[in-house]
Amino acid sequence: MDHARSTISKIFNGEPRSYTRFNLTQNMEGENSQVEMKLSSDMDEEVGGNGVGEDLNHAKEPYVVHKPAGRTPKSVCFMVATILLIFIISYLIGYLSHRKKELAPPSCSRSTFEESITQDSVKMEADPVMDWTDVKRLLDQKMSASSFEGAFSEFASESHQAGSAGDNVLAKKVLARFKEYGMYTWTDEHYVKLVDPPASGSNMVTFKGSNLGALRGYLAYSKTGTAKGAVLHGNYGQMDDLRKLQDKNIALDGRVLLVKSGKISFAEKVANAAKLNASAVLIYPADRGLGGSTQLFGHVHLGSGDPYTPGFPSFNHTQFPPVQSSGLPSILAQTITVNMATTIMRGMGGKSAPTGWLEVGQLGDDDDMVTVEVNNVLAEKMIVNVFGVIKGFVDPDRFVVMGAQRDAWGPGFASSTVGTSVLVELARAISDMVKNDGFKPRRSIVFASWSAGEFGSVGATEWLEGYLSSLNMKAFSYINLDGVVTGFPTFKASASPLMYTLIQRTLQEVNTLSDSGTLYSAGPGPNWETAIMEPLRLNDPSYPFVTFSGIPAVSFRFTTEGEEYPYLGTLDDTRDKLYGATSNQVAKLAVSAGQFAGKIALRLVHDHLLRLDVEKYIRLIRTHVVAINSKIKTVQSMQPQLLPKSLTVQWLMSATGSYSRAASSLSTAIDNSNLEEADVCRNINDRIMSVERDFLSPYTSPRETPFRHILVGSGSHTLKALSDHLDALQIDHSDANADLFRIQFALATWTIQGCANSLAGEVWSIDNMI
Repeated sequence: MDHARSTISKIFNGEPRSYTRFNLTQNMEGENSQVEMKLSSDMDEEVGGNGVGEDLNHAKEPYVVHKPAGRTPKSVCFMVATILLIFIISYLIGYLSHRKKELAPPSCSRSTFEESITQDSVKMEADPVMDWTDVKRLLDQKMSASSFEGAFSEFASESHQAGSAGDNVLAKKVLARFKEYGMYTWTDEHYVKLVDPPASGSNMVTFKGSNLGALRGYLAYSKTGTAKGAVLHGNYGQMDDLRKLQDKNIALDGRVLLVKSGKISFAEKVANAAKLNASAVLIYPADRGLGGSTQLFGHVHLGSGDPYTPGFPSFNHTQFPPVQSSGLPSILAQTITVNMATTIMRGMGGKSAPTGWLEVGQLGDDDDMVTVEVNNVLAEKMIVNVFGVIKGFVDPDRFVVMGAQRDAWGPGFASSTVGTSVLVELARAISDMVKNDGFKPRRSIVFASWSAGEFGSVGATEWLEGYLSSLNMKAFSYINLDGVVTGFPTFKASASPLMYTLIQRTLQEVNTLSDSGTLYSAGPGPNWETAIMEPLRLNDPSYPFVTFSGIPAVSFRFTTEGEEYPYLGTLDDTRDKLYGATSNQVAKLAVSAGQFAGKIALRLVHDHLLRLDVEKYIRLIRTHVVAINSKIKTVQSMQPQLLPKSLTVQWLMSATGSYSRAASSLSTAIDNSNLEEADVCRNINDRIMSVERDFLSPYTSPRETPFRHILVGSGSHTLKALSDHLDALQIDHSDANADLFRIQFALATWTIQGCANSLAGEVWSIDNMI
C-alpha cells in the first residue's frame, strides 16, 4: 500500500535531487506481482550504480600512503590547457542542450514525465496559450465514427467479469494503448471480496412446493441461506410502495417481497424490505420486452467499494481486523425471470393492488408460500485499475479524472465496451493535440480504466480510499464514461451542482447528429436543468467521488425518452441490441459523448480558473433551510414537549448567509485579480476546490457512514435526513429522537459554516455570525 500510494505522489510531485522509481509492470494472470524499487541519486549516477559493492571492495584494500607527484612547468601548462578545454566543451554542451529544449515540441512521452518527476514543478517560460476555439476545433477533428468502430471491435469481449482472465486481457489492451500514445502509465492492484454463483448447483426458488427452474442470475453480497415466507408484491420496492401496503394493514414481517426492477437500485429495494422485517426479496425485470427467460445480475450492497474493507483500501497484505460494511443486507435477495414471476403472480391471492400498480393483480395471501435458497460464494480476487496521464504545464499536480468501468456480467457492450472506447479515444485525441498541435494544458488529465464496476464501483472506490489524502486537494473533477450510450436522442446527466454551469455551456458546444443545432438548442432551452439534470443516486458511478471524496463529478448518457435501456445487467447487453436501440448510430453517438466529456475536461485544464460554480449550492441550501424552518415550527406547535420554543433556525440561516457572502466575495476577488499571476489563480482555485470537500461532514465515520456529503450524500447527517426526522417527530414516531435531532441539527449547521469559512479564504476574511 505504501508503494502504491507513493506512486501517485511521485507522478505529480517532484523531488529535486533523488527519486524512487517503481517498476509497475503487473502480472495480469493473477499471480502476486513483484514491485521493484530502485533508489537513484546524483551520486549513483556518478559512481555508475554499484556504489555499495565498490565500497565493500575498496574496504578490503590495504591503506597506502602515496607521495604527491612533483610539478614541472610543462605539467602546469598541460593542466591549464586541459581545464580551458573542459570549460569550452562544457559551455558548448550547455548551450546546445538549452537550445534543444527551446526548439523541442511539447511531448507527453514517458521520458518527459519521468524527468518532470525529479523536478519541483514544470517551469514555463511563457503562459500556455491556445485560443479555446482552436482547442474545441482540434478535438472535434480528431473524433470520428470510423475510429470508434475500430475501438468497439478491439475492446468488445464476450466474457470479462471482474478479476477474470478476460478482464485482465482488456486491461493489457488499455495499458498498451496508453503507452502507445506516449502517456505516463501505471496500474493498481487490489485484492477484493467479490461474489460468484454457487460452485455446484444453483440458487433456488420454489412456489407452493414447486421449483421455478434454473437460476443463472444472482445478486452479489446477498445474505446466504434459506428463507421461507408468504409472498407479497411490493411494486418497485420503493418506501412509498411499501407504505401503501401498510395503509392496507398488511404487515411485511416474515414475508418474501416480490418486486420489479427499476426506479431505485437493487440494494435500496432490499434495504427497504429489511427495514420492515421482510425475510427475503425476489426481483424480476420490469420490462417484459426482455423475454421471459432473461436472467438479471447485480449487487445489493448499499454502498460502493469492497464491503469487507469499508472506508479503507483493499491492498494486499494490509492488516485490518475483520469488518463488514453497514450497507450489507441482513436478508436474502435473488433475481428471477419474467416467466417465474408470472407463475407466482398467477397463483397469488389476497387483497387487490393499490391503484396505479401496473400489471399487478392480487398482492398475495398468507398461504402463498415461497422458499428462497441462496448459495453464492464469496471469493477474494485481484482486480487491476489501469491509468494514464497527460501532465499539465503549469499546475501538473492538479488533475481532472476521466474513467470508465472495464468489466461486465456478460458482453456488456453498453455498460463497458462503449465507455472504455470513449476513454481510449479521448486519450488518443488529447495526446495528439499535445504532441503535434501545440496544446499545453495547464493542469493534468488522468485516464482511468476501472475493474469491478458491476459490483458497486469497487475498483474506483478502492482507489479513492487508497489515495484519499493525495486526492484531497489534487483532483478537482471526475467525468464518468459508463453507459454513455443507451438510446437516442434524449440527453440526461447527473452531477454535483458545482458543475451545472459548465454542463450548460458544454451542451452549447456539442452539435446534434444532424448538425441542425447544439445539444442545448435542440433541448428544452431555459428549463434545461429540469429536463436534463437528474439527482445523483447511490448506483451512479459518480456518487462516491462526490459524497465520499468531495470531488465534483458528472455522469451523462444518451437515452430514449421515457425508456431505460433494458439490457443492462443481463447477458443480452450485446452490440446488436445497442445498435437496434439507437438506429445503428452508436458510433456517431459515441463521438458526441466524447466531445461532451472531452470539452468539459479540456475547459477545466485550459482556463486560468476552474469552471466550477460555487453559487449553485446557495439555492439548494436555502431550499432545505426553508423546509426545515417550516417543519420545526409545525413540530413545536403539535409536539411542544419534543422541541422547545428556544430552538430556532437562526444559526442555520446565519451559516447559509455566510456561505452566500463567501461565494459573492470570491466573485469579487476574481474580478479584482490579475489572473495572469499563477499564484493568484492557484489560490482562487484552491478556494473553489475546497467547497465540495468541506460539505463532507467531519462528524461522521467514513466506515459507518461513507457518503458524508450533507447535501447530496446519504445518512442521518444530511439536511434531507433532518427534514425526514422532523416528519417523524411531527407524528411522534417511535424512531424519532428529539435530542438526536438537535445534535444532528447543530452539526449540520456548523458543517455549512465551516465550508463558508474555508471559501472565504484567509482567516481574517471569515464572516462568522454564529
